[in-house]
Amino acid sequence: MTEGTRGKVRRESGFGERFALFAECLLTGVWVAVCCLGIVTAPAAFAAGARHLRRRTTHQGGGVREFAADFRSAVRTGWVVGLAGWAVAAAVWVDVVAARAGLPGGRFAGAVGLLALIGSAVALLRAAVRWTPGASWRGLLADAGRRTVLDPAGSFLIVCGLAVVALTAVFLAPLAVPVTGAVVAAALAVEERHRAR
Repeated sequence: MTEGTRGKVRRESGFGERFALFAECLLTGVWVAVCCLGIVTAPAAFAAGARHLRRRTTHQGGGVREFAADFRSAVRTGWVVGLAGWAVAAAVWVDVVAARAGLPGGRFAGAVGLLALIGSAVALLRAAVRWTPGASWRGLLADAGRRTVLDPAGSFLIVCGLAVVALTAVFLAPLAVPVTGAVVAAALAVEERHRAR
């Protein structure tokens, strides 16, 4: 190695960096899906996944140990948010059953419930992306709810990401696991875009 080449750092091509980020998103999706197996642990899993991807995109390292530490920290209070999310899903299921049974106002209640469920999922993802150790989930969710309403374009992008995961699960269920990382990346990109405004 000559003196001139010793100080040079080899840089990835643009394609190589993008492909590495895509692969990292898929790996993050697997980690998030595994951590979601606890059912009420989904918010903490998404929060840990978002912190992992943020570290990777800013070239600050990160790996499974950091992800696990973030998950443990987030799940301490995040399980309550996960439990509340399942309560909302159960209420929407009751609305849908009422709509199918033909009860008066059932269709309207079902539509409102479904929109509330989608809005809650978007707000939850937006809150998870902003989570840091020691942050209050209540405050994060309140801010995320406002951003969900005030930034409809960003919220729509997250809904599209959720739709991709749902359609993937319908057509090729095992592929929905790594694709979950793309939803985390989409929510992270939406929040970074909102923060940069």
